[in-house]
Parts: sequence; structure tokens; C-alpha cells
Amino acid sequence: MDGQQKITSETIGVMMRHRSIRRFKPDPVPEEVLETIVRAAQMASTSSNTQSYSVIAVTDAELKRRLADVADRQDFIAQCPLFLVWCADLYRNRVACEKHGVEIVAWTTENFLMASVDTALAAQNAALAAESLGLGIVFIGGLRSGVREATRLLKLPPLVYPVFGMCVGYPDQDPGLRPRLPLEAILHRNEYDPGKAEKGIEAYDEVMHRYYLERTGGRRDTTWSKEMAAKFVRPRRAHLREYLEEQGFLLK
Repeated sequence: MDGQQKITSETIGVMMRHRSIRRFKPDPVPEEVLETIVRAAQMASTSSNTQSYSVIAVTDAELKRRLADVADRQDFIAQCPLFLVWCADLYRNRVACEKHGVEIVAWTTENFLMASVDTALAAQNAALAAESLGLGIVFIGGLRSGVREATRLLKLPPLVYPVFGMCVGYPDQDPGLRPRLPLEAILHRNEYDPGKAEKGIEAYDEVMHRYYLERTGGRRDTTWSKEMAAKFVRPRRAHLREYLEEQGFLLK
């Protein structure tokens, strides 16, 4: 088969048009749309059917404002009509164990990863469902910057932590698509090829340099590798390990 042949579908089309939306119309997201999105999320793959996640739909204006402050003061959280907080949740699994007189072993690294991955898979399903219905979304990792205050505001019990938030609403902007790394930098065959990293970065730096200049009218003269160097040069959110232990995760 010709490697350049375009293979697509309606679902792939939605995925390939993904953009992060940060300005939303004031129109609320109807309850039936919210429930449809969450039902789609529930159909994501889950480890051994544990379904170790929950989602909190935040529509209260004051609570959104306070969560925006917690999440590095990202004001569009307050402006979006619906803010979803995706939580890794072993509390519900603990309740299930207690029904049968079993004390849950929740503190292992494996169970932390299992719940976190389950949460991410469900949230990505929700994002695709929302976008297929004409909504826009943006993931909010900044919620982890003020994770203790977010936990207090959302009244999260032990064995639950917010992995990230997600703004949802009808888009009030039309940003362009952000280029991704070349396929050759991502796709390895049969074994990992370290040599692909350097070549992929060089090609991507050229693409992203042009993208940053065009997007900002020449104000942002940088490359992807420079952005990564700035991001990974120091530890971020170093409080998370201690917080996760407080919530009952990663105790060993």
C-alpha cells in the first residue's frame, strides 16, 4: 500500500482537527450533552474493569473562579461554562472491598499508575466526544499547582486526587492547528531507535520556529527544543509527592 495514501474516517477527522480552546461562548452545556460526554468517557479502556476515576462537573461561577486562581490564575476556567475535574479514584474501590471485609491495598505505585491511566483514558474519550458534538476543550494541568486547595474546594476524600481539569464549551475562537513532531520521531519499529530523537527534533524545531513567529506576529522567536529546555531545567510542582502520600498514594 502506498504510504502516502490518505486513510481517514469521521472519527479520525475529529481527532485530527483537535485544538485547545481557551475562549468560550456563554451558552451553557446542556445536561444531556454532559451526560452523553461522560457516558462516552465510561466506555474507555480500564484496567481489569476497576474504573478507578471520577469526574466532577463544576458550573458554579464562584467555584470556577476559585479553581482558576488555584490553577495558576488561568482565567478562562472561570469563563468557560463547564469545568470538568478528572480525578483518579481508589476511594470507590475501597468501598467495594469493604463490602466483602477486605482492606484495600491502594498505596502501591502500580495502583497509583493504574488509577491515573484510567483517568487519562476516560478524559480523552470525553474530549473526543465533546469535540464531535461541536464543543471545544482544553486540558488544565495547572490544577496540580494548587492541588491541596483544589482538594479542599472539591471536598475530595482520601484515595482521590485531581489529575487535571478540562474546560468545555462552545468555541468563541478559531485557532490554527499546532504542528506535532514528525511521525518518524514518534514511531519506532520492533525496537527503540535513539537516533530518531536528534533528527526528529531538528526537523520539528524548524517547523515550530516558523509556527511561533507566524502565530505571534514575530514576537516569539523560539523553537520546540528551547521550550523543552526551559520547561525541564528545574523541578515543577515538587509538592506533589508529599500531597499524594497524604491522599494515600505512593506510600511505598
